Amino acid sequence: MTNPCRSKMNCAVVFFCVATAVAAQAQTLTTIQNFDSSNGAEPEYTSITQGVDGNLYGSTSQGGSDLVGTVFKISPANQVSLVYSFDVTDGELPYGGPVQATNGTLYGTTTYGGANGAGSIYEFPPGGQLTTLYSFCSKANCADGERPWGSLIEATNGDLYGTTFTGGAYDSGTVFKITPTKGKLTTLYNFCTVQGCADGVAPYSGLVQASNGNLYGTTSSGGANNRGTVFEITPTKGKLTTVYSFCQKTNCTDGAGPYGGLIQASNGNFYGTTYKGGVNCVSDDGCGTVFEIPTKGMLKTLYNFCTQSNCADGANPQVGLVQATDGKLYGTTWLGGANGDGTIFSITTKGAPNTLVTFDGSNGNQPWGVLFQATNGTLYGSTFMGGSDGYGTVFSLSVGLGPFVETLPTAGKVGTQVLILGDSLTGTTEVTFNGTAAQFTVVSGTEIKATVPTGATSGTVEVTTPNGTLKSNVIFRVTK
Repeated sequence: MTNPCRSKMNCAVVFFCVATAVAAQAQTLTTIQNFDSSNGAEPEYTSITQGVDGNLYGSTSQGGSDLVGTVFKISPANQVSLVYSFDVTDGELPYGGPVQATNGTLYGTTTYGGANGAGSIYEFPPGGQLTTLYSFCSKANCADGERPWGSLIEATNGDLYGTTFTGGAYDSGTVFKITPTKGKLTTLYNFCTVQGCADGVAPYSGLVQASNGNLYGTTSSGGANNRGTVFEITPTKGKLTTVYSFCQKTNCTDGAGPYGGLIQASNGNFYGTTYKGGVNCVSDDGCGTVFEIPTKGMLKTLYNFCTQSNCADGANPQVGLVQATDGKLYGTTWLGGANGDGTIFSITTKGAPNTLVTFDGSNGNQPWGVLFQATNGTLYGSTFMGGSDGYGTVFSLSVGLGPFVETLPTAGKVGTQVLILGDSLTGTTEVTFNGTAAQFTVVSGTEIKATVPTGATSGTVEVTTPNGTLKSNVIFRVTK
């Protein structure tokens, strides 16, 4: 079966009313920004994050004053404004969006540009000036890596971790860590170290730190069948283990080309997507899948896209998933849907899917960003094209979920200082870690600093405010 959606790669659009409701599922998609190049263009692989100031931050790969990308912010009132325009010397094409670190600073990557033209790592405090922390290809033959595509993560040890698409000892990409204070970069692993590149090649996405403390990610190609891998790597010594090589089954019915990253859901298993493969469309150039894989075990395909007539359920997901506070996984497809312009979908961890939104160009085209759930309960994302000017959009999606609090980090020892992000936190009277009261300071209406108390055990963090009690969206793990 061929994919009838593939030719839908460009569209001319006319913008109309920005709010679209689908009453059956009580969800509302609202376009909150139409990029016009001057304020940014073509957000690509972008993951949005919430800052300590209560604003959301993201990036566009094009546009801005020098047409090489921007950083933007979304206010609590859903007003979008330009934060920074890149100028090649400090970076170009920031594909992966910034992340909020526990030191109060935001960190991100650019795929090109920087001092050596091979990408950079940047930092900026909310409301402050953006500076370059590191420029890739600083070592001979780009032994330190080049072209980071994915976003960074902050591990529980306080260091930042990420991947590069190319560069390294074999020009097949790397896993790296960098200290946020001094900008010292260490290459943890060079891909294609194993004969035949059985360990993977070219990671597009960033990493996730699992509850066992190790980091997990995907490579877009390489592996035993040259169709990508899931891997595990230790954060200190960089010991890499290939957990799964895609395309083990005939015609890659288990999926191929995992461009997006992984998430570890509340049940402890990992979930992700493949851009190709699955039981539909043509051979290993299929329509993509959603998969589940435990830390040690075999992969299970939860869903094959293009199952419905004319790919109405979507096709070719480019990025990974997010687990929202209702326990469901939410994601996007690059193509497919009723108009061939992509979709937003939800799927349970048991594999029950639901198409929530079908894009039509006017409200966006080709969603190419990881969805993010803000502490107000709403999901946010972006489209690569479409909108009133055809340069892409930023949207919010309400699915009826309530507010919560987010902890940074999500694990730590007794005595660790934890940032708690949320809304309307002024007047907080109590913070507890799985029922144990903690000392805390209310920094602002969107930030609390708390200390993991003696006697605390792993569980939900709760914040008692004048408007009620807010619970953390994930379990906080108390480590030894």
